[in-house]
Amino acid sequence: MKRWAAGLFIVLIFMYNQCGGLAQGETSAKAACVLELETGRVLFESNMHTRLPMASTTKVMTALLAIEQGDLSDTVTCSENAFGVSGTSIYLQQGETLTLEEMLLGLMLSSGNDAAVAIAEHIGGSLDGFVQMMNARAVQIGAVNTHFANPHGLPDDAHYTTAYDLALIAREAMGNPVFRRIVSTQRATIPWEGRTYNRQLNNKNRLLTSYEGATGVKTGFTSKAGRCLVFGAQRGGMEIIGVVLGCSDWFDEAERLMDGCYQTYTMAHVLGPMESAGQLAVVDGRADTVQLCLMQELTVPLKEGEAAQIVLDVPESVRAPVYPGMHVGTAHLVVGGQEYAQCEVVASQRVDGRSLFVDVRRIVSRWVL
Repeated sequence: MKRWAAGLFIVLIFMYNQCGGLAQGETSAKAACVLELETGRVLFESNMHTRLPMASTTKVMTALLAIEQGDLSDTVTCSENAFGVSGTSIYLQQGETLTLEEMLLGLMLSSGNDAAVAIAEHIGGSLDGFVQMMNARAVQIGAVNTHFANPHGLPDDAHYTTAYDLALIAREAMGNPVFRRIVSTQRATIPWEGRTYNRQLNNKNRLLTSYEGATGVKTGFTSKAGRCLVFGAQRGGMEIIGVVLGCSDWFDEAERLMDGCYQTYTMAHVLGPMESAGQLAVVDGRADTVQLCLMQELTVPLKEGEAAQIVLDVPESVRAPVYPGMHVGTAHLVVGGQEYAQCEVVASQRVDGRSLFVDVRRIVSRWVL
């Protein structure tokens, strides 16, 4: 296989307003990271690989695992361990039952630590079992500087993450439609056993009402971790996910970082399925070349003056016959030497072989005679 550049596709985006773009590293948070959701490109970072506590933003992983491994209609029971867990709570009583979906609403809207333990025991069989699942899932996602010690985020020296890792986890979670629906819910009502009225849950994430296009996702606070926030928004065809850890003005800073990213970057179309990706030599064909195309659109966030390049991994030639849609290689989307996406490259037209063409004529000729 030969790697060669089909062409240099340059897209210049002029998005700066008079205040200028987003300066890297300038933040009030101890650590921060903002990613573009589709490609995972880092748009802003400050100390993003520094290990820090993350308080209740831990529950992003708790909820993701519960949704992946459980059934939303499952009955979840509050055990003795879950009853009376310190910190924020939805005030479950020992033996009280809710569906898994109701527990998840209590977990993500009201940040119930009791709901976190009840969910963990239900999914993992035990608290320790669930924590092992959390750490294994973190490795799968690529969050290699993260270690969970519990499902709620209460202080523990063995419980830490990084802004980058937590953004990766949130990016994975936001790819789940159930998770996305729950964390974008502003208010919900769930049963309250033994009461004549229901629990009223209000999402603690102020951004859902204050920031245009906000998508979620989770707040967190302990005296050790400070204010921590996982946030996201979708505007102008670009969705971002961000994290601030140890940030006293968490909501204001999240808004500032998102505004800066949207002012600095635009989601640029680089190449799509209906556009030519170049051509390839054909051996023993009725035509000498075949046109190539991609199987999906490739896009990437770009800032002013940046260039995106499509690099094709294809053979030097293919042998006829060639059929439309036939796999010939892979396209890689590269910016600044970093790959952000890839997709299949296929032939866009038919090229019959010369020998096949002659054989068919002979067969037809004999049949007619």
